[in-house]
Amino acid sequence: MNKKVCLKDLRKKDYKEVWDYQASLLSGIVSLKKLNRSSAVVKETPNYLIFVEHPHVYTLGKSGDISNLLLSEDQLKQKGATFYKINRGGDITYHGPGQIVGYPILDLENFFTDIHKYLRLLEEAIILTIAEYGLKGERSEGETGVWLGVGTPFTRKICAMGIRASRWVTMHGFALNVNADLGYFDNIIPCGIRGKAVTSMEVELGKKIDEEVVKKKILKHFKDLFEVEEYIID
Repeated sequence: MNKKVCLKDLRKKDYKEVWDYQASLLSGIVSLKKLNRSSAVVKETPNYLIFVEHPHVYTLGKSGDISNLLLSEDQLKQKGATFYKINRGGDITYHGPGQIVGYPILDLENFFTDIHKYLRLLEEAIILTIAEYGLKGERSEGETGVWLGVGTPFTRKICAMGIRASRWVTMHGFALNVNADLGYFDNIIPCGIRGKAVTSMEVELGKKIDEEVVKKKILKHFKDLFEVEEYIID
């Protein structure tokens, strides 16, 4: 089993471009897995972790409700935002500047074959990361992602998650609000959940947060939780 992960920081990239890139990586891994089944020589399947920041974009998961987008096509243009209906789980969310988006493209057969465990470990990586800033991240029963103030009237989401898996190969991932403009969330019903707010590390801590430092902390916890042998920097 290959527990090395190729790390790719794409900086700021268009959503559709990165979606297509994720799909090509997943397709390549799945094709190799199929080939391995009929080959005498089995090749290791690669794993990837992509960091990226997207320009303003709204994405709707395959089970999502389009009525949770509160903007018309013209209003989207006025906001400088794009919209895509995509193939991950979950409902609608927003990506934009000041947000750390992580896309693990992992062959889970290199780690463990349990989607529930995979999601919980992604959440744990974020919970441990924000704990280093004094923030108590929590899970909300039946709602994927990382929240603050669960069980209080001030429950708020700080990190959204949505994934897709094919033959145990993952794509899509998490979006942590670090210094994001939360006003853009006013144009949707985030994740289709009414009555719960969205927050960011900047709002909670009252200051701008160094996103590069946050990425390093995420990498550390991701490595520990998934027992990654090493990161290969690309």
